[in-house]
Amino acid sequence: MNVQKLPRRKPDGPEILRLENLCIAARSDDSRVATSIVNGVNLSLRRGEVIGLIGESGAGKSTIGLAALGYTRPGCEFTDGKILFDGMDLRSLNGEQRRQVRGHRIAYIAQSAAAAFNPAKRLYDQVCEGPVRHGLMSYDEAKAQAVQLFRELDLPSPETFGERYPHQVSGGQLQRAMAAMAMSCRPDILVLDEPTTALDVTTQIEVLASIRRVIREHQTAGLYITHDLAVVAQIADRIVVLRNGNMVEEGETEQILNQPRVDYTRALVANRKNVAQESERASEATPPVLELRKITASYAQNVRVAENVDLSVGKGETVAIVGESGSGKSSLARVITGLLPSESGKIIFEGSEIPPALGARKTDLLRRVQMIYQMPDVALNPRQRVSEIIGRPLSFYLGLSGVKLRDRVAQLLEDIGLSSDFARRYPSQLSGGQKQRICIARALAAEPDLLICDEVTSALDPLVAEGILELLRRLQRDRGYAYLFITHDLGTVRRIADRVAIMLKGQIVAQGACAEVFSAPMHPYTELLLSSVPEMNTNWLDDVLAGRVLESSLS
Repeated sequence: MNVQKLPRRKPDGPEILRLENLCIAARSDDSRVATSIVNGVNLSLRRGEVIGLIGESGAGKSTIGLAALGYTRPGCEFTDGKILFDGMDLRSLNGEQRRQVRGHRIAYIAQSAAAAFNPAKRLYDQVCEGPVRHGLMSYDEAKAQAVQLFRELDLPSPETFGERYPHQVSGGQLQRAMAAMAMSCRPDILVLDEPTTALDVTTQIEVLASIRRVIREHQTAGLYITHDLAVVAQIADRIVVLRNGNMVEEGETEQILNQPRVDYTRALVANRKNVAQESERASEATPPVLELRKITASYAQNVRVAENVDLSVGKGETVAIVGESGSGKSSLARVITGLLPSESGKIIFEGSEIPPALGARKTDLLRRVQMIYQMPDVALNPRQRVSEIIGRPLSFYLGLSGVKLRDRVAQLLEDIGLSSDFARRYPSQLSGGQKQRICIARALAAEPDLLICDEVTSALDPLVAEGILELLRRLQRDRGYAYLFITHDLGTVRRIADRVAIMLKGQIVAQGACAEVFSAPMHPYTELLLSSVPEMNTNWLDDVLAGRVLESSLS
């Protein structure tokens, strides 16, 4: 394997996209008052250039990215401005003309590949659909191109990879398949909406390197939406910082990272630099809320996902589980909740063994163990308002109704940093970070003893994520919650966890206090995870890839 280090160069191609005084507002179904969410944004993108859009949840990043396709989410509308693509104002085109541009000349890579793919169709059919429908090539030609794209994106067995269904590939592979689908029409612009957010650090490197290589080799312009400055530093030529729908700073990547001019950008940079700092939590032995003893579990066709797992979580304690995609982290959470009954071993909750299957557990036990899911896009019912989503466990478990239920919903929204007005919204009217916070509120509504947090901050920007972590810490101090924290963010682990367990191929290969597990000498896999955490250095990805190629050649 050879790594071609492509030098960072200043794009000098002609302008391909210009946003002039772009203004977008949101209007709820039962309100005549529009809320401004993008305020007079001006932005210029050249061919072959990648601009990073950075900002907190709700800053308008994804809204601006979608606007580049001449599109707004349901409930949103353009109120002013122009979207000039290759000389055409997308707002002046009719529906059919915009459809000819979307997917063909401007393509979109969504944050959640699992939610974006049709689970009933093979990957070949979905990757080939765009060029065939736009009349660019026949199905056989599109299929041959798909194989080439799979190869360029380092997907396994590229000749047969497209025969699989979305559920038959890992999260990282599905994200790269989405990149192949977006590139299938050889677009002029790619809009990348948090394409590596939900991935573990080792898989993130692979996906980021593959996407960056394809963009550079095909000279595609890009709008890269993310909340992680270290990630965007590896791919963006310029960075635009957004807050509350406003552009607060714009500059070359190196300048934003090293010499930010405004306080908000300085706060983002400082927060990202502090992710490696370990907490000063004093871990004290407490009675176990949860104990796993020699747990073994498999999916259909004898696919082993957990093997002889021993783990405990004490009252008021946070235990983190870390590992790459497919290591068994989320599967172990499904075992604990009863969604995936174990084959052998014991689950002890509050001193008593509990049934392995969900259906055999009593309602009060279900209330006491709650899970916050990784992908809010597929965890929230799109047809229910926020008030119904949070209100369901309040009425089901606690019997609340009427004014008491409404007041408790409002209090939970306040706890997670959202106003009571959000109770009237649907999930489609929320940002990715806001959806995740609703998932947290829904779990808290049941007043559980154990919270299983599956990547709960992966969709949040650093400042909002820190607020959520502080909320969880406060709730733990006040109410004694036990947390099982599944994450790929080692910075989060260092800040919030008392103990950490490292999983690899269904087994726990290391566990103990964070300071012990992350200190030399350490397990080789732990060392790999630590070396895969992105740094705010524009050469970091090239250096890591080159180092791993060297290690591979020497081994």
